[in-house]
Amino acid sequence: MAAGTDTRSAERDEIRALAREFALKEVLPVANELDPVEGDIPMALRDKLAELGFFGILIPEEFGGLGLGYVEYVIVTEELSRAWMSVGSIIRCANSFTPGFSEELKQRYLPKMARGELLGAFALSEPGMGSDAAAVTCRAERDGDEWVVNGAKMWCTFADGADYIVLMARTAPAPEGGQRHLGISAFLIEKERGTFPPGIHSTPIRKIGYFGWKTWELAFDDFRIPAANLLGEEGRAFYSAMFSLDVGRLHTAARAIGVARGALEDSLAYARQRTQFGKPISEFQAIRFKLAEMAADIEAARHLMLYAADRLDQGHRCDTEAAMAKLVASEMAERVTSEGIQIHGGAGYTKDCAVERYWRDARLTRIFEGTSEIQKHIISSRLLKEAS
Repeated sequence: MAAGTDTRSAERDEIRALAREFALKEVLPVANELDPVEGDIPMALRDKLAELGFFGILIPEEFGGLGLGYVEYVIVTEELSRAWMSVGSIIRCANSFTPGFSEELKQRYLPKMARGELLGAFALSEPGMGSDAAAVTCRAERDGDEWVVNGAKMWCTFADGADYIVLMARTAPAPEGGQRHLGISAFLIEKERGTFPPGIHSTPIRKIGYFGWKTWELAFDDFRIPAANLLGEEGRAFYSAMFSLDVGRLHTAARAIGVARGALEDSLAYARQRTQFGKPISEFQAIRFKLAEMAADIEAARHLMLYAADRLDQGHRCDTEAAMAKLVASEMAERVTSEGIQIHGGAGYTKDCAVERYWRDARLTRIFEGTSEIQKHIISSRLLKEAS
């Protein structure tokens, strides 16, 4: 057992080292150039991600993926996000959103997803829905061999660049007296990269961060989907969506830890070279204590995230642990990146220093994949249920 564990730890160390070298040498220079001007992730960088197999971390080897687990997934995500959170995010476009895929779809899609040739987007949130995932109002009605979709979706990142979109829509009214999550179905929208099909109207959202790709509001106007593109069982897609959110929350914890690490490492370098009153500011106790607290907070969040990811790899239920990891990591990331700006002083409030990017992106981690308040609700509900 011990030998096997040591071997696996060594393999994970190698994966981390590979991802870290790639992030610092290939991703960081691109991020420093393009994020200040809100540029998109270049295709050349996506191709390099594909060559390393990062789009296929969770895809089984039989379909051309690496066949690794969630621990490896969050390790790679953290390293990429340390350089640019959007790059740490784009690998999810192939590593997720596959629940409900038929065997035929798996054979057709997964090998291309593992190679980075097919990337997807996810359309769940709606303008008036927020964190209430069971409140889907976008409708899909059966019409012969097709489903006709009407309604709106919000916060659909990469919808334009994706080769397919997984859409969550209501196919039956929610039962009276509860169980609002019933009646929600998932659909596969196959599309041409860079465009939207007729019947989907798109509006880019003017974000303050998370640059590298665009996030969209989508409006569906009698948009037709072949009946064969229903994913899984009609009316029961909420369950697979919730599992995807658990994975997404661990993914977000990794992204938050990555941007926090970026702020810490940049602050360490800045503190050693910036002089005030005749000496580096790293010699001032106020700065040293900030750095110590930043490092301790990052390490604590990482251990919680890895614990939750390991439980998921072992097949355990992980909604509470994923919520805890996401809550702790995202709250930590905003705090740590803010301290990073403080250490940089006035320079930290300019686009000449990457620490402002980490700060802007860290702020988002407290909102998407369920706000911090939603995570607290999940955690407290589980605690109270167990206590009773």
